[in-house]
This record gives sequence, C-alpha cells and structure tokens, in this order.
Amino acid sequence: MAVTHGANICSHPRYAEEVALSAREALGHLEGKVGSAVLAEERTLPLVAPLADLFPGRSLRRGSTVVVSRGAFPGATSLALALLSGPCAGGSWCAVVGAAGLGLVAAAQHGLDLERVALVPSPGAKWPVVTAALLEGFDVVLVCPPARIDRSIARQLEARARERGSVLAVMGEAWPGSADMRLAIVSGCWRGLEGGHGYLWGREVELEAAGKGAASRPRRARSWLGGPFQVAVDGPAVLGATGRSRPQVGADELAG
Repeated sequence: MAVTHGANICSHPRYAEEVALSAREALGHLEGKVGSAVLAEERTLPLVAPLADLFPGRSLRRGSTVVVSRGAFPGATSLALALLSGPCAGGSWCAVVGAAGLGLVAAAQHGLDLERVALVPSPGAKWPVVTAALLEGFDVVLVCPPARIDRSIARQLEARARERGSVLAVMGEAWPGSADMRLAIVSGCWRGLEGGHGYLWGREVELEAAGKGAASRPRRARSWLGGPFQVAVDGPAVLGATGRSRPQVGADELAG
C-alpha cells in the first residue's frame, strides 16, 4: 500500500476507515499462514535503544496500551515520536490522531518514515471512531485525546488494540484506561549553552517507565532526546544517521 505525503493528511473519519481497509487488504495474504504457533518476535515490535531498556523483553508488545505523560521536563511529543520510530524503522505502519501541531520535519528527524505514517490531525468529536478504525489496519496508533475522556471509550479502544494486535499509544495525563506502560520524562537539561552562549543541540533527559506485570517495578534510563541522537548518555558519542556532526540550531529555530 502506497501512501503519498500529500495524501496521508486528512481530518475526515472516512479517510481513516479507507486507509485501515487498504492496510488490511495489503496484509490479508499473511493471515492464516502463521497458525496458532506465533513466534515471540512476531508478537512484538522493535524499539529504539533508549526506550528498549525500559520495556520488558526490550520490545513493544502487540496489543498493549502505552501512555506518554508530560512529566516534569518538556519533551513529551519527542518521546512519543521516539516510541513510534522503532516500529516504523522496522517496517511497521503508524498513524497519529489528533496532533494538529505535529511537524513532519520533527517526525522525520526522529526516524519516522513518512511514507509509512498516516496523519489525522483534527478528527473532532469522532476521534474514538477514527482511532478504532486505524487500529484495525495499523501496527501503532498514537492518539492525542481531549482533556476529558469517558472510561468506557478508553476501555473499548484498549480492547480493540488487543483484538487486532495493534499498539495503542496515548499522549496525555487523563487517560482513564488500564495502560500496560506509562512513560514520562522525570528530569532533564538542555545541552549547548553551558558557557552562557552558543547553540542548543540536544536534551539530556532521564526517562521513567512503569506498568503492569513484568513492568510493575519502575525503570529509569538516561538518553539524548530529539533529532537523530537517541543514544545513551554514558555511551560513546556518535553522529547522526547521515554521518554529519550535530547541527548548529539556534534557540529560536529549536522553539519553532
């Protein structure tokens, strides 16, 4: 299924249903070939290295719900994009619902293949219908719901993700459902202005994850957040995917 950059941005629920149907048709030939014995790696999706350390099995389990909270330090959107970047780089299809301010440049800088990402920026009151439709055909669906959410809607969407083997990712504090994992940035600092001048080139953050079952004990990890520099702080310095050094981005450009 080919989705062009110009065609994957729409706000109408019918678009979500059409895209989900196309995805199911494209993947339909795989159904029935696996049988009851599904390999463990087929029940999970890959994660980028900093997030892998926070999840049981170092992977994202299909059918689960992950909530990305705002936390104590800015960067929840970048954290959510990092969550999607691992599966997307592994060939999975992702969708984002309700993030009207999401920039495609930022998404690409976090490693998302825009050919494999569908955006529904303004679904309005139909956001549960849109999200449910996309869970039918996409591997990961990131939704930015309104401030007030009915508990029954949250549970229905979680059940849909479990049934279809998709991952429901939620950005926000007020998710009333029973999330399998919750991610947040508990602390952090900007790098590049240590001497009081210069250019901001990255954020050093401490991430925390907690959930149910094997993830009930909170885990923490430090990493760089944003851009192509998602590497452990204690590890060796590396260049971006293009092999270039860190870009010289001014504070005003970063804010934009």
